[in-house]
Amino acid sequence: MTPPSPISATRHPAGGDVPASKVVEELERFNMRLAEARERIGRIIFGQQEVIDETLITLLAGGHVLLIGVPGLAKTRLVQTLGTVLGLDDKRVQFTPDLMPADILGSEVLEESETGARAFRFIRGPVFCQLLMADEINRASPRTQSALLQAMQERRVSVAGHYHDLPSPFHVLATQNPLEQEGTYPLPEAQLDRFLMQVDVGYPDIEAERQMLLATTGAHEEQPARVMGPEDLLAAQQMVRRIPVGESVVSAILTVVRNGRPEASDIDLVRRHVAWGPGPRASQALMLATRARAVLDGRLAPSVDDVLALAQPVLRHRMALSFAARAEGVSMRDVIEALCRTIA
Repeated sequence: MTPPSPISATRHPAGGDVPASKVVEELERFNMRLAEARERIGRIIFGQQEVIDETLITLLAGGHVLLIGVPGLAKTRLVQTLGTVLGLDDKRVQFTPDLMPADILGSEVLEESETGARAFRFIRGPVFCQLLMADEINRASPRTQSALLQAMQERRVSVAGHYHDLPSPFHVLATQNPLEQEGTYPLPEAQLDRFLMQVDVGYPDIEAERQMLLATTGAHEEQPARVMGPEDLLAAQQMVRRIPVGESVVSAILTVVRNGRPEASDIDLVRRHVAWGPGPRASQALMLATRARAVLDGRLAPSVDDVLALAQPVLRHRMALSFAARAEGVSMRDVIEALCRTIA
């Protein structure tokens, strides 16, 4: 295991030393609440601790997450539980082929007052919340999918030439079914890049599934309880950005991301089997995610081990394999593992 960089030897990426006492004080204040939040969510979502942690890391980093898994793995319940535990205003939109942008963003309606004066009034759509669940996002048309692009990147929407700011914090947790491909529209690369992580949701192990059976089919079922509030999440997000980062972690992030670009990679597997690699936003996402993972674990600084642990969910949707890779049975996991070996 690579030990975290000493707190006294780290610097803020923007330059300047970060007072160690300030970091320790804030970290201790949030660590107990985050630990309780993880425990509360774990009571509802069984056998998915890695998924829970990666989703919490994404929220702490201020990003959006794409959850991919077969039906029945509690993806929707995870989002609902997160909304309750973190005290966020959450809403759910079921994406279908006939869903229109106005169904998400809202629309203007013409109203007439008692005096006969007419004026447009904007009626807000479900995107005006703090935690938006976009269920089966790939079932909507590209036009509707693109309606989320501006909201995810700028935290505001434009309707009829007017900008409307979204609540803060604002996070999109989208789900996608990898099996049913009929009637689906693959997400464009530009929108995939807006998601800080792609979290693959797998089946629980036998003990977790046994526990789930007993807990969810009896007379009483555990209900989520609020642990934090929006102001707590915003403060935690600000603290994540102030966590000092060692030069070894910065170098590891740059090495992994830049080696994923086939035109400049030192890895033969990447040059032969990757069609296009991750852009600079991947470096930013990996930096924020490693810092958020350190905060979630109650550590003073991230380590290279955090980079290794998060390379898969941060990079897997920001790269594309070539036809040759598919023909030879090379997977994206194989490519990212090769990238990680350059810093392990």
